[in-house]
This record gives sequence, C-alpha cells and structure tokens, in this order.
Amino acid sequence: MLWAAFVVVALLGLALRLLQLGTRPMHTDEAVNAYIVGEVLAGRSFPYDAGDRHGPVLTAVAWPLVRVQGAKSFVELTEAELRLTTVLAGTLTVVLFGAGVECLGLVPCLVGAMLMAASSLPVYYDRYFIHESLFVCATFGLMLSGWRLWQRGGLGNAAVVGACTAVMLACKETAVIQFAALGVGALWVWRTRRSAPSGLRLRWIAIAVGVFVVLSLALFTWFGREWSVLAAFTRVGPAYFARAHGAGHEEPFGYYARLVAENGSGAMVCALACVGVWRTVRQRAGSAFEFLVVYAVAIGLIYSVIPYKTPWLALNFWLPLVLLAGLGIEGLWHGLREILKKPTLAVGVGVALVCGATVLIAHDTRRLVFTDPAGEANPYAYAHTSEDLLGLAPAIDRLAAENGLAVPRIAVIASDAWPLPWYLRRYPETGFWQPTQKVASADFYVTTTAEAFDGEARGLRAEFFGLRPGVMVLLWSRRPR
Repeated sequence: MLWAAFVVVALLGLALRLLQLGTRPMHTDEAVNAYIVGEVLAGRSFPYDAGDRHGPVLTAVAWPLVRVQGAKSFVELTEAELRLTTVLAGTLTVVLFGAGVECLGLVPCLVGAMLMAASSLPVYYDRYFIHESLFVCATFGLMLSGWRLWQRGGLGNAAVVGACTAVMLACKETAVIQFAALGVGALWVWRTRRSAPSGLRLRWIAIAVGVFVVLSLALFTWFGREWSVLAAFTRVGPAYFARAHGAGHEEPFGYYARLVAENGSGAMVCALACVGVWRTVRQRAGSAFEFLVVYAVAIGLIYSVIPYKTPWLALNFWLPLVLLAGLGIEGLWHGLREILKKPTLAVGVGVALVCGATVLIAHDTRRLVFTDPAGEANPYAYAHTSEDLLGLAPAIDRLAAENGLAVPRIAVIASDAWPLPWYLRRYPETGFWQPTQKVASADFYVTTTAEAFDGEARGLRAEFFGLRPGVMVLLWSRRPR
C-alpha cells in the first residue's frame, strides 16, 4: 500500500512530463546528444570525448528506447522519442522516494515525491535530452543504497552502491564533485554521532568497488569495443579544470539560489526547506537529515563557487531541498495542531494551505514548462533555440518546390552550426563548412549573421530566422523561376 502511493505520484508526474513532449525546440546540447545516438544507431561505437562531451549513459539508455519506438537512423529520430529517456529517469527518481521512507520518514518522502513530480524545475529539465535527470536519479540511488549499506551491509546494497556510482561517473565526469559532497555528509554524521557504520565491512566495500570498476569499464569502452577510450581519461582533469573557470558560462555566486527561488513555488519550497533545516539542527530530526543538510550545503557551495554555471545543475539542489521541505511541512503540521487544538480545524487550515500551494505550483509549471518554454524571459531556457527556427525546414521545402528541386543541396556556413544538423537531418545533400573554407555550389546556403557570405553578389535573396537569443541565421536561395 505504501509503495502504491509513490507509484501513483510517479504516474502523475509521468503524465505531466509527456504533455507536448516534442513541441519545444531542440536545445543545442540536445541536438548534439541526438546526433551521438544517431551514430550508435548507424552501428558505430559511442564517440567519447573527454574535452567537450559527457559520458555514455544517456546514449546507452536512449539507444534501446528509440529502437523500440521504431527509429533506425538519425533521420528517423524525433524529439519525443529522445526525451522519453529523461522523462523515464525523472519518473524513476520520484518512485525512489518510496525507498527513502525507512530512513527519512513517510511525510518528508511523500511530500518530496510530489514536489519532484510536479514542480516546474524538475518537470522542465526531465523533458530535456541531457544527462542531468539520469545523473540525479543515480545520485539518489547512491544516497539510499549507501545509507542501507552503512546501516546493515548486504550484498545487494553493496552492488547497488557500486552500480549507482558507476552510472554517475559515466553520466558526467563531474560526479567527483558529488562524491566529495556525499563524503563530507557521511563524515559529518560519523564524527558527530560518534558511531561507526554498523553494516560497513571490507567485503561489502570490495563488492561495491568491483561492481563500480566492471560497470564503468563496460560503459566507457562501449561494452568492450573501444578500449582506446581509457587514454582519454588523462585529459579529463585538465579539460574540466579549464572549463570550470567559465568558458563563456560565467555566472555570479548566487546564481543557483536565485534560479531556484525566483518564482513563487520555488521560494515556497526554499522556505519550507529552511524550516526542515531548523528542525534538523534544533530538534535532532535524525542522522539521515543531518547528512542531507550537510550534503545540500556542501554541493550548493561547491557549485556556487565554481564560475561555470548552467541552470540544469540546479536539479542537484532540488533533490535535498524537497526532502527538507517535506520535513518542514511535517513540523508545521505538528505545530498547527498544537496551536489550533481542535483537530478538525487544523485539518481544514491544512487543506486550505495545501490547495494554495498546489495552485502556486501548477501556475509556475504551466507558465515555465508549457506556455513559453523557449522564451528569453524563461530563466530555465538557457541559450535556447528559438521557436522561429522551426520555420527553416518548411521554408526550404517551399522554396525547393518552387524551384523544382526534389533533393535540394544545402551548404551551411557557420563556425558553430548546432543545432542546425538536427533541423536539416532530412536533407541528405547537406554539407557544413567553416567560414574560412571554400564552399561547394549549392541550391541553398544557410549562414549566421556573423559569417562572411556575400549572397547578394551571387544573386541570392535571404530569409531571416532566429537561432537563439542574439543569433540569427539567413537562408539564401535563388528567386523562383
């Protein structure tokens, strides 16, 4: 019966995530990940790049899912097929809250599950074909299995710890930051509680390490096909250290705090989480919550100090926040009953407050996820592809028909062409050139406003399309015959 409640919440979250799943334009990062899936569909191994891409887990999960849905090549992929991967990962994260009841309690976990299922931040990024939803799911799995291993050991717990750790690393190499924050939380509990982990034994550690090594090797070598990838790990540290300084994505220290709390429902969750922190510190809510508070502070500080910031990383903060918010709600409910004395009156006030919170969450989720998901005013839409770009392919089809071109030749001239390869994937005669290269003759030319291309001198006319904030693309074509 207990698990049924979490499954129902997860199914509601799944239904919400599936709405209009394919309508938002593909972000550049999504388009790159989609291209990698297309490479695997074509029979190639995962092209691991230590300098500019994350690990293979997203592709490893997406590949069978898109095959089941009927896609056999990059051309046949759709937005909804790809995004189903992260939708399911986000749904599984909601289900995992049920496994946390043992150490965190029913009310915090149930409230946390509902907030994770319906709030704007997780719903938005669970519909993004990027690594973060899978990463957060694996992080939560590691926290829960690690706690059980700490408490009572066990072969299964050790194996799950190793598997979750491997999946985290194979999602994103920056998992080492998460490992550090988790380690700080575990060390704090150990030192303050003055008790050694009762279930942690050498044999369980050995099993966890063994599973981690085997699964990590299987994923990074693409199941034994690309052992040369191991040499790339020597470049991971320098590459990510260089990017951590900003690489064009610099944001101030308080960026994530502002992102999470700037809408009404996010501010409400943060306020409730503060109540949960107060209960943990003053009322000794338990070692599990002490771990959660220290972990949340550690991961928040680390990510805030690093100049390089992207908004989807806020999912990592949302997980401990909603659990602490659930603890805060439990404390407020107990306080409300003591103040009002009459149980029926307390229930009435509680229901009214829950209804108000539900309306607030629904309003923010509708506005940020569905009404204008790619707009410049949306704080979650980071350097997002403009909806205007969706008109590029129809314009090419129209102009090709006017000029009697069955298979138009398209030349894309751009220093950074993404996400154009996604939107031009249906045209087999498409080539991509850097601005300094000699371009082959084509029926259509696609350039950005920053690229040097004298289309007018060639007798071509241009149509403008928004690519992303501050960037336009021009479609050059000949006049109809």
